[in-house]
Amino acid sequence: MKMTYTVPEGHEGQKLSAFIRGRGISGKLWKKIKWTGHITINGEVCHHAKTPLHVGDIISCEWEEFSTVVPSQIPISILYEDEWLLIVNKPAQMIIHPTTKEHYDTLVNAVAGYLAGKGERSGVHPVYRLDRNTTGVVVIAKSAKIQHDLSKNHTSIYREYVALATGRLEKEKGIIEAPIGRKDGSIIEWTVREDGKFARTDYQVIAYGKDFTVLRLHLHTGRTHQIRVHMKYIGHPLLGDDLYSCSDYRIDRQALHAECIHFMHPETGKEISVKAPIPKDMMLIGGCDGGIHY
Repeated sequence: MKMTYTVPEGHEGQKLSAFIRGRGISGKLWKKIKWTGHITINGEVCHHAKTPLHVGDIISCEWEEFSTVVPSQIPISILYEDEWLLIVNKPAQMIIHPTTKEHYDTLVNAVAGYLAGKGERSGVHPVYRLDRNTTGVVVIAKSAKIQHDLSKNHTSIYREYVALATGRLEKEKGIIEAPIGRKDGSIIEWTVREDGKFARTDYQVIAYGKDFTVLRLHLHTGRTHQIRVHMKYIGHPLLGDDLYSCSDYRIDRQALHAECIHFMHPETGKEISVKAPIPKDMMLIGGCDGGIHY
C-alpha cells in the first residue's frame, strides 16, 4: 500500500511523525510504517520520525498489507474495485466476518480468496456490516487506514435501502426517530427503548402491493437491526422477518436490500456512486402483484 502527501502551507517545520499522524494514520499503523515500511521525503529515504518538514515536500509512505483471514473459493459479485477499495454485492445467507461456528464461508473469506487469486496482498477490512439475510452493497477497504477514513463518521457514506414492509403505509414520506437498545433477556433482538441510543430512519414509499408497501430508506445512524426495529415500531415489520414479526411463504428472509451508496473517495477525492440490482426474491414478490417497478 502506498500513500503520498504534499506538505501544505501552515506545516513548515512540523515533525514527520506529527504530520503523518495528522493525515488520519492511527498510532498502530504509523508504527507499522515506521518499523516495517518505507518512507521517503522528496524521493530520499527517511529514517527519523522527528525530521522537520518544509512546505512543498512530497512524503511517500509504503507498507505491505496482508490478511490473516483464510481464503475461500466462493464467487463474489464485484460492483467496483481500485487499489484501495473493493465494493461487492453481498448475497443472502452470508455473514460478514468469521465466527466460532463459521470460519470459512463468510464475505471476508470470499474476498480474501478473490484477492489471493489475483496475487494481491491486501488487507480485508469491511467498512460496515449487513445482517446475514440482508443483501446488497458492502464496502471493503484494502487497508486499515481507508477503513478508518470511511468509518470514523456514519455520514461518510450515504446509504439507501429498499424494503418490503407489511401492510400499507399511508404517509408517502416519513421520519422515524426512536432510540434503540438491546431487548431485555435477549442476546439477539433489539428494540425501541427510552435508554437506547439515538436512531433516525427516513423512508419514502415507492409502490404498493396487495398486502405490503415498497419503501426506499436512508439511515442517519447505524444501529444494529435499525430498519427492522424501526419498521416494527411503527407497526409495519419487514416482510419475511421472522425475528421481529413472522415468516412469509413468498420469501425466506427479511425483505431488505442495501441498494446504493455515495461517498467521496478518501484518496482520490472523486465521488463514488455504486448500485446493486434488486435481488430476484424481492422482485418476484412485486411481480406477483401487478409488476411493481422499484
